[in-house]
Amino acid sequence: MLFVVNSLNAQVSVNVNIGSPPMWGPVGYSEVQYYYLPDVYSYYDVHSSMFIYQSGGVWVHRKYLPSRYRDYDLYGGYKVVLNDYHGNKPYSHYYDHKRQYAKGYHGGPQKSIGEKPQKGNPHNESGHNEGKGNNHGHDKK
Repeated sequence: MLFVVNSLNAQVSVNVNIGSPPMWGPVGYSEVQYYYLPDVYSYYDVHSSMFIYQSGGVWVHRKYLPSRYRDYDLYGGYKVVLNDYHGNKPYSHYYDHKRQYAKGYHGGPQKSIGEKPQKGNPHNESGHNEGKGNNHGHDKK
């Protein structure tokens, strides 16, 4: 009996939190791994908190969008939720995504998880919470 009680106490509960959706992500998709961002021809990997886009003809993973998109509004831009893709190269379907979700594409209404930070918000500038994934004019390598 003592052995059974000790073995029950020895069970370990593991909670794996691979990545949280960004505050600018759409509400209702906490289990999805990728968004396609048609206005900037990029993907966002929720698990790694990185953008995926072409640079110099190759697909790269970066914490920020390239500087040419420094003024892009992640809160206002449409995010295509790729809930039917389960792999590590969403860009393998890039030409289909680009054709199906052209620049300017807007499906149904989307609400962001969080509120858009105001300019000058120190959290936005330091990359905490609201600023996660925001572009600050850097192309991190």
